[in-house]
Amino acid sequence: MSQMQGRQDLRVAAEPAVLVHVRLPGGPEGAAQEDPFRELRALAETAGAEVVGLLEQGRRAPRPSTYLGKGKVDELAAMVKELKARVVIFDNDLAPNQIRDLEKAVSCKVIDRSELILDIFAGRASTRQAKLQVEIAQLEYTAPRLRAMWSHLGQVTGGAPVGVGTRGPGETQLETDRRLVQRRIDQLKRELAEVLARTRRQVEERRLDHFTVGIVGYTNAGKSTLFNALTAGGAFAHDQLFATLGTRLEQWNLGGGNSAILSDTVGFIRDLPHHLVASFRSTLEETVLAHLLLVVVDAADPEAELQRATVERVLGEIGADTQPRLLVLNKIDRLDPGQAAALLARHPEAIPISARTGEGLELLRALALPHMLGPVREVRAAVPLADARTIDFLEKRAEVLERRYAGAEGAEEGGPPPSVELLVRLGRRQLEQLLARGAAIELDGLDARSYLEAWRGGEARRRPRVRPHDRHELMQRPAAAAIGDGPIAGSGSAEDASRVDRQGRS
Repeated sequence: MSQMQGRQDLRVAAEPAVLVHVRLPGGPEGAAQEDPFRELRALAETAGAEVVGLLEQGRRAPRPSTYLGKGKVDELAAMVKELKARVVIFDNDLAPNQIRDLEKAVSCKVIDRSELILDIFAGRASTRQAKLQVEIAQLEYTAPRLRAMWSHLGQVTGGAPVGVGTRGPGETQLETDRRLVQRRIDQLKRELAEVLARTRRQVEERRLDHFTVGIVGYTNAGKSTLFNALTAGGAFAHDQLFATLGTRLEQWNLGGGNSAILSDTVGFIRDLPHHLVASFRSTLEETVLAHLLLVVVDAADPEAELQRATVERVLGEIGADTQPRLLVLNKIDRLDPGQAAALLARHPEAIPISARTGEGLELLRALALPHMLGPVREVRAAVPLADARTIDFLEKRAEVLERRYAGAEGAEEGGPPPSVELLVRLGRRQLEQLLARGAAIELDGLDARSYLEAWRGGEARRRPRVRPHDRHELMQRPAAAAIGDGPIAGSGSAEDASRVDRQGRS
């Protein structure tokens, strides 16, 4: 087996591990500085390693050959020998030559933060799409490191000068591995491109038919628990980093016959390997194209502010920074009243919830509903009586103020077909849904598409925000009103559950 394949197959499951953190200028502050091993320890335990030792050093800059200083390398080697560790895990990203020199010095396997995260993803990938994405990320991470990995083999033989026919086994194997890696990457990308095209079509079609909401946040912030609390459930929820790798979709009842398609997907983390972000682009399509994002933050985590900033940065990197979003402070039940008040004072627009106990979920529904409806207008809608589907939609999802029937007598004499004229309070997104269904409808004398274009053109684009007094008012309302059974949402029973395409679930 080649050295390239050996590094690709690195595993840390059930291995005694020593964790190493090098503090550099400009590193994370606050809680992350007080306990720099907290996240790395969680990552290592998620991968299955048994943490037996910790080593920390502060430096102005990494040492080029071993990242650590020479004295610390000797200390690390003694620690590995004493604790019988089989792997050393760095919380930093290492260069190939640094990994090579460290492994030679400590006589055991050395991996960096990116390799550890890749190992976790490889162990969790269950769908064809996720496996393709992880393998591409692993190979793209490995490819630039091949030269350093093969430097232990001779590059020339027999004392001959450098030239044609004088390259040794190291150089030959290096070229062979490079060709194999690139060939495999190209093949995997072709397969993934087919999956990506299919996924994007499904996401775009779903976006036309439904209002879509994406749950995003730091890994282990409670996203899957929230998903299960808001929907029929079924997402794997566990107190573990990266418990979710695929995307799961369910219908979220917003009240008053209105619903959205809610998606739960992979969590973000600080210093997520960029190859992994690029490879998982298709998994994140639901997030990129969602109408609304719920940014979930673990309110009880000491690093909540750092994690929120990380999520915002990653959303910008993947192009999901234009949608309206709601900041959701989860696990608020773990804070005392004083801590909760201080946190809400810093984020007055945030929605405090507990996905575990259900606290604040009705408020979350109430605040998501206006996003689903969009701006609301009172309009006169003329609908042919033959279009029962559109009439049913308006009766159940909009507030009908008046109705008047016309054309019944004229139809018998060759006149206009019978129709119903409804005075309704209609949301712009509801109108978009009607057009996606092919509804034949006129609004205030204009065909629906022309009316929608004029509506869009007449309103400035802005990101809706939750004002503190709005939140306080909603929290005082009865639960039935809070979930949207008031005058904007209309009345009537909920429409039968819509068909949800569940492909792509993990």
